[in-house]
Amino acid sequence: MKSYFIKSVSGKTVFEPREVPVPQPKAGEILVKVRAASLNRGEILASISLHKADVPHPAGGDCAGEVHALGEGVTAFKPGDRVLGRARGSFSEFVTMSVPQAALVPQRLTWEQAATVPISSITAYEAICGYGKLKAGETLLVAGAASGVGVVGVQIGKFLGAKVIGVSRSGPKLEKLKAVGLDVGIATAGGGFADKVLAATGGQGVNLAINLVGGSAFPDCVRSLANQGRLAIIGYVDGKHHAEIDLETVHGRRLQIFGVSNALLPPAQRAEAMRGFVRDILPGFADGRIVPVIDKVFPFAELAAAKAYVESDAQLGKVVVKMS
Repeated sequence: MKSYFIKSVSGKTVFEPREVPVPQPKAGEILVKVRAASLNRGEILASISLHKADVPHPAGGDCAGEVHALGEGVTAFKPGDRVLGRARGSFSEFVTMSVPQAALVPQRLTWEQAATVPISSITAYEAICGYGKLKAGETLLVAGAASGVGVVGVQIGKFLGAKVIGVSRSGPKLEKLKAVGLDVGIATAGGGFADKVLAATGGQGVNLAINLVGGSAFPDCVRSLANQGRLAIIGYVDGKHHAEIDLETVHGRRLQIFGVSNALLPPAQRAEAMRGFVRDILPGFADGRIVPVIDKVFPFAELAAAKAYVESDAQLGKVVVKMS
């Protein structure tokens, strides 16, 4: 079958097409015929040590497709079921998926829409619900609101009944996000947004901020927090992995700062996150209150072009590759 591997070359990642055997599902796994798979920015950033690919490995982290075969002991799914989930090596014609990482695709979603859901949505879910504990009536700040995680994060915030403030370098993208629930958009690159956030909250600050930008946005995220506010660190597309921290503010306001990454998460915790997402958020996709935002769909054969498009920062939401 056709498959792509990812490797690091001169500080950048590249995709390498290969012909490999169709994998066989082990006990507790399903074999999925991939219909569409999404690109996730973290995987293709060679500057992130957690994602370096000095030794080539199967590329892709999530997808949607049909159950083709069952491993020993699998009873939760049957051949032909439409599923979505996290699976290493999803840029392939077939991929094995652990049963705890799979879920049935809501009927209203297309293959392309379903492929955008797993990694971005579960990451946003963990940051906003699992660790961030956002409640109805609170305020959420999304720094990097136009990204895949950012767009679904805006929608999850509204789904939970929160006020949502988004930060992006692109004013037009922020205007488009108002159609999916963004209350306040602040156009700026990197930092320089804390004063506007405080003004938008009557000087109180936000209860939860998620930082998808990196070190350049970190000080303003801290300044934007209310007393006992929470800050999630999810990405650093600005390439800045370090930032100064105002210890007096963190101490005096009893702030909580935490990271959310799937890279080192053990299987049991991945399964727990998936169960929570299916229980708490997937119903929003099923009834249309949360709608996947797709910027562009590329043919599977043009995966390298899809990667280049993601790296251009032109996208709003997700970029998807579709199998023929």
